Amino acid sequence: MNKAELIEAVQKSLGSDTSAAAAKQAVEAVLTSISKGIKKDKAVQLIGFGTFKVSKRAARQGRNPKTGETIKIAASKSVRFSPSSKLKEIL
Repeated sequence: MNKAELIEAVQKSLGSDTSAAAAKQAVEAVLTSISKGIKKDKAVQLIGFGTFKVSKRAARQGRNPKTGETIKIAASKSVRFSPSSKLKEIL
């Protein structure tokens, strides 16, 4: 499912009186709120769905696959998602 399909599913879920624009606004609001929450609190927990957390990677050595040369890989941050037990049951 991509973003457009998600918006369509939200519109269907909310009923025929909801416009596609309103469904798009709702999806955008949720995604923006999750992004802001992760940035501010380093985690967003949605009971019954899962948790989004900031994950840190330390700087490390790597190899350039073309040349085999050793390179430095900078430290970075990423977002990890841990599904709840209810979501795991659905799968």
